[in-house]
Amino acid sequence: MATFEYVEIPPDVIRLQSSPKDSETHNVRPASKISTPLPNPERTPSNTTTTASSFASPTKSALTMLPQLLLSASPTSPNPRVVGPVQLLSTRDPLSIPITTVNFRRFVSKVGPVFWLQDRIEEIAMWRRGWKVTCVWMAAYAFLCYFPRLVLLLPHALLAGIILATYPSDNITLPASSSGRTVPPPPPANAGEGSVDWQANIQAIQNLMGAAADLHDFVLPLIPHITHASPYTPLILTATLASILLSLPLLPLLPLRPVFLFLGLGLFVLTHPFTREHVLPLVYPTLYDKINRSRLQRLVDNDRLEDRHWGSELRDVELWENERWCADAEGDGGSWGKIHLRPTERSAWTRARDGWSGLKEDGSGEVSSNLTFSLAPGWVFVETEDWRADLEASWIQDVGSDDYGWVYTNDAWLEPNRVPLDSWKMSGMTRRRRWTRRIYYCPSRRDA
Repeated sequence: MATFEYVEIPPDVIRLQSSPKDSETHNVRPASKISTPLPNPERTPSNTTTTASSFASPTKSALTMLPQLLLSASPTSPNPRVVGPVQLLSTRDPLSIPITTVNFRRFVSKVGPVFWLQDRIEEIAMWRRGWKVTCVWMAAYAFLCYFPRLVLLLPHALLAGIILATYPSDNITLPASSSGRTVPPPPPANAGEGSVDWQANIQAIQNLMGAAADLHDFVLPLIPHITHASPYTPLILTATLASILLSLPLLPLLPLRPVFLFLGLGLFVLTHPFTREHVLPLVYPTLYDKINRSRLQRLVDNDRLEDRHWGSELRDVELWENERWCADAEGDGGSWGKIHLRPTERSAWTRARDGWSGLKEDGSGEVSSNLTFSLAPGWVFVETEDWRADLEASWIQDVGSDDYGWVYTNDAWLEPNRVPLDSWKMSGMTRRRRWTRRIYYCPSRRDA
């Protein structure tokens, strides 16, 4: 198939036909415009230092945006969760701006203890309060494994522990971990709106929503394999039934207490810093090596391709993401962001490597959620995959990138390096990375 290589053509020019005769057989038309969403960058470490004051305006603006979000999400059809006369918790109250605003404020003010408990559990499970604290909990778990009936006394022990921990005495101090850190006190039961605890709850809710979305995106590709939407479903069902038949004779011989003891303590071993830093990269290198992760993602994308994709020519379309570092007033921290880019330099998203073919922005300086590509007639984006970050940084030689594909440069976008240099932080530094998405030639789309 004869196609044009990618060249930049000004939008205000018209491609000429060679002759009237050729136009009858080879009709040259302006390239069709195809809309595609922007890449969805994952959250990367930014070395940010935030204070309570930095939260104030986003929180208030978020609360004021609730009515707009509700109005834009007003249902035009009956709620699918309403089935018959039975009233469920999710359908108890109708969608209402006042109810949502009141319940959201109440939820933010009261959810603090839940996240406090979540942080303490994470500190113990990830060995962040020292080996002594985690080992005590491991010993308690082992004790319960061999005396499982003591689990019934856990509510009593929890209640007694709360009463003793809140005993009004000035002589009782919170125990310090081996690293010198103390356990922060639980937040108040009702955090005042606009207070530090209120902002902390907002931040925790924000990160929890992101973690839930990440978990959903991780599990979603596996769902087709168990819902008969994949050719592997019969194989998985056969293996499952075979494992059940083989396990039935072994169940009476299986010692439950040692099994649960081994599984529970095994999780603590896996979360130990030494295991995560030295053992797991050797056992599962694809999870820790960015090159292997990139190639593994390409294998997954290839597995999702359909016959029309395999029988066609595949090419890559490039997109560049640009950010600038903004140091705080004290000079001991800062943050990366697209909002820090200067008006006279490259845009947040650009189509060319030079960084000057920027995408159209709205009045606020933000790029819209969709972008438009002018592809040659017949070329369309592969429907089964999305934008992928170039973790190998193959576009720049002998430099490399960090684990997320970022290449760091100085204030003038020069001297590329795989890590940011300390000498750049005060004078200014920038970073960029490449995103790619595949397109394929579809003859049926040429005359569309």
